[in-house]
Amino acid sequence: MEEQVVTVGLDGSPESLAAARWAAAEAERRELALRLLHAWILLSPPTPDSPSADDQNYWAKRIVHDARMELSRRHPDLPIEEELVAQEAETALLDAAARSRMLVLGSRGMEPLASFFLGDISLYVVGRADRPVVLVRAGGVEQTRTSGVRERDVVVGLSLHGPQDNLLEFAYVTAFTRGVPLRAVHGRSLPVHAYVPWGVDPGIARDVAEEAQRELDEVLRPWRKKFPRVEVVDEVRLESPAQAVVRAAGGSGLLMIGRRKHRSALAPRLGPVVQSAVHHARCPVAVVPHE
Repeated sequence: MEEQVVTVGLDGSPESLAAARWAAAEAERRELALRLLHAWILLSPPTPDSPSADDQNYWAKRIVHDARMELSRRHPDLPIEEELVAQEAETALLDAAARSRMLVLGSRGMEPLASFFLGDISLYVVGRADRPVVLVRAGGVEQTRTSGVRERDVVVGLSLHGPQDNLLEFAYVTAFTRGVPLRAVHGRSLPVHAYVPWGVDPGIARDVAEEAQRELDEVLRPWRKKFPRVEVVDEVRLESPAQAVVRAAGGSGLLMIGRRKHRSALAPRLGPVVQSAVHHARCPVAVVPHE
């Protein structure tokens, strides 16, 4: 059952602490609680009157305790709970995601061989979680409601194929709670016959762009009415969807993209757009499952 909480996975690294800071700020914006989760398969049952030096769970507790102390100073009114579980990380994170409004994980950086939180675990979770999963890179600009820094706009990448209500609702609520514009971006590759020896046929490019714009307007129309106070800037880019969302996210505060819950058994769980976004976007990336 979903709880009114944002969960962040902690592993003691600077990256997971950056994710915790982001999650705390987001929980405060949305008026939710924050859960600090650490999973360690060797976690032992607590024993009464055990000295700290002999406590096998000392470091697991320390990871969560230190994060809570820092976040409590930054967000004194934010409800924070701790959760230590004796499970494999994948199992614990998927279970936590099912009970949360969103799950937040840290990333390892921009290098080609760098991995996300606990290596492939984050991608495993992103591809299977029933709730939004946010990946946060360390070293970025940390913004909170009390930082005095004007927050940047947020970007949602739309495919326009099938219903995407979960993604659009997440995007509009995010923009509303932050008080920033929402940029709705759709990337569409040109057909082969649009390319001519001297470049791109402008007439074909115009027709493709106009058709895509009409479709984008149709998808956004009911959401503009539902969230009239959210400023929306829509944009069609004549390039691959993967390139479109990554380029659009440059300088933004958050990139939000969708992931289909039910894909063909032979298809990868994460499509090319999600793969490109989580590996190349420099801002936090929210992957939102939808039908």
